[in-house]
Amino acid sequence: MDAFATWSPDAGTATASVGTRFLVYPQPPFVPGYERPELVWLPVPPGQITAGPASRRAYVRDPALPKEPYQAPYLPPFQGPCFNPVAPGPDGHFDHLEPGSRDFMAAHAFACTHRVLDICENYLGRTWPWFFEPELARLEIIPHVPWDNAQAGWGFLELGEDERTETRFPFALNFDVIAHELAHLVLMSTLGLPRYSAPSSDFLAYHEAVADFVSLIGLLHFDTAMDRILRRTRGNLLVMNELDRFAELSEEKQVRRFSNSLRMGDVGHEVHDRSKPFAGALFDTLIEIYQAILFERGLSRLDPRSFAHLRLELSQGDLERELQMTGADYELRHFPMKAALAEARDTLGEALMRSWDLLDPDRMTFADAKDALVEAALRGRGARYADRIADNFAWRGFD
Repeated sequence: MDAFATWSPDAGTATASVGTRFLVYPQPPFVPGYERPELVWLPVPPGQITAGPASRRAYVRDPALPKEPYQAPYLPPFQGPCFNPVAPGPDGHFDHLEPGSRDFMAAHAFACTHRVLDICENYLGRTWPWFFEPELARLEIIPHVPWDNAQAGWGFLELGEDERTETRFPFALNFDVIAHELAHLVLMSTLGLPRYSAPSSDFLAYHEAVADFVSLIGLLHFDTAMDRILRRTRGNLLVMNELDRFAELSEEKQVRRFSNSLRMGDVGHEVHDRSKPFAGALFDTLIEIYQAILFERGLSRLDPRSFAHLRLELSQGDLERELQMTGADYELRHFPMKAALAEARDTLGEALMRSWDLLDPDRMTFADAKDALVEAALRGRGARYADRIADNFAWRGFD
């Protein structure tokens, strides 16, 4: 999904074709293993992302004085005094900024925003106008608001601070939070908003499930995260069938929160609670597609076709046998297993995002969303997994 190139001092032409460099933390830097940011290329030639940072899709404004969160009728553009726009280096890139600085925080929020847009555009195969156009032409990113929350809405993304951490940690350095909020904006701009009625409980819960899953898909586009998850589990993501067990191995909260066995009959009407079975079904499907690819390529002995619901039916003995691979044996298979996970990620990511074109926001239900996902898979690279997708969602109560 992403374009990468090896950089050398005389490779100016090559880097211009790849894009503009930023540094991004796949997980907050206080999470062990993620202390250093990863180099990310945004597919925009150097010089086309200007001071701010700013592009044709988004720009940063960093208020110099404490700002109240946006609330109608007070909406962008922000007109108050701001810190100076963050400028690119002489080469047009932004990877020279010092982590921990205010300029880095602003550039990080911008890069995470564009990273999610790039991923979604690749899966959808097109760009789209923001739902708030033509009144506003670009998304305004406010990287710091003295507030324990983050929100996205009519032309804005604004990021507060996480008060649960030992020191108030800025959400501008949390890819997960930014990806979740961006996913809401992407959904509003592609799936659309109800025109003739108030949003249904299924519509709102679907938004939450998809926003969470987009953040997970985004995490799996970072080499650092892919390598750490696979090496800690020795490529056996079936350990995720027990939330506490996987928590012993992983610090990636996006991954851990999807591991649930909830059906629709187990949850209430609160939006976030109601979203969990659909998000869990997406996660089950991702793991089963990954396991199917491993089996097809001779990288695993476990055939997922032998199970109606792989993660729930797999016995503890089967799980232990799968975990018998030594670290040395795993290292000989790391890159093909990483390729398998990337293929599973892209297969489901494409089907999910292309399913939005098949939904009517005024009348959609979870059952409609499931049917659209299966249909989108049949039309794309996920055709051979369509029955598996249908079975996973039927087990959760989406029929």
